[in-house]
Amino acid sequence: MRRIQYYRYGGPDTMRLEDFVLPSPKEGEVAVTVAAAAVNPIDWKVRQGALKMMTGRSFPRAMGSDFAGTVTATGPGVTAVKPGDHVYGIAPLKPSGAFAQAVIAPASHLALKPAGLSFEQAAALATPAVMAWTGLIGRARLQAGQQVFVNGATGGVGEAVVQLAKALGATVTGTSGPTTMERARALSVDHVYDYTTTDPADQAEFQGAFDVVYDTNGSLPVRTAMRLLNKTGVYLDINATPAKFAHAACARRHKIFFCVPDTRTLTEAAARAAAGDIRMSIGETVPLDTATTLITDLEKGRKINGKGLILMAPGN
Repeated sequence: MRRIQYYRYGGPDTMRLEDFVLPSPKEGEVAVTVAAAAVNPIDWKVRQGALKMMTGRSFPRAMGSDFAGTVTATGPGVTAVKPGDHVYGIAPLKPSGAFAQAVIAPASHLALKPAGLSFEQAAALATPAVMAWTGLIGRARLQAGQQVFVNGATGGVGEAVVQLAKALGATVTGTSGPTTMERARALSVDHVYDYTTTDPADQAEFQGAFDVVYDTNGSLPVRTAMRLLNKTGVYLDINATPAKFAHAACARRHKIFFCVPDTRTLTEAAARAAAGDIRMSIGETVPLDTATTLITDLEKGRKINGKGLILMAPGN
């Protein structure tokens, strides 16, 4: 088997595509032959060492979180899936390993892929859908008719948030860059604003107007986010800093959370996707042989108007 791995924390130059031996799945684990994997910012942040307090200092370390593929083996205690099943999910943060021809993941991090959803769409869905579902349904308990403000409406998580909010019957106001305004409108964002020319803090009609403010890219100041909320509104924040943790400890409406996948959420998100309620944009696909170049480009800021995907076997 081959996978992308690294021997020290650092920049793109640390990545290597190398052979490895896939271990047998342990209790509660599943072995999956990967058809497609999606690139997320968390993947290079982990490799950079931003989370080394959690990921440790054992090397070599594998890269990649979101994937879709076919189950090849199951460990003791696994009953929800069997060899031959098509699944999608998220590799745990510490071992990672989705940028590979095969990966081991907990069964609790997987769900069956609906037949109507391609491997590519399923891989692109994983983290964005979990973050959207956890925030809007789990934390904010969004209801039909409510008002949602999405900072970064055309990013990976932003796309999923917008589409899920619309499917739940909310009205969505969102920010986007000047080159992605039309894509935001295509996602059915009701009111789109160019973040390069519009500061939410300066818009009188925004103050106290929203039931949910979801900052998907971390660029919205906490003070601004709180001012946009109505009296019962919730500020959803997925970009934690020490200062934000301190604020959230005092302000219960400021909810910081992370991507914690579970089979139920992944299953419900996949059903929504299969029904057409959530569809992730795919910006570029590459084979595993050239994937380090795509990861490097995205890490350096290249925009591809959708998810970057790594295909292990063309045509899957």
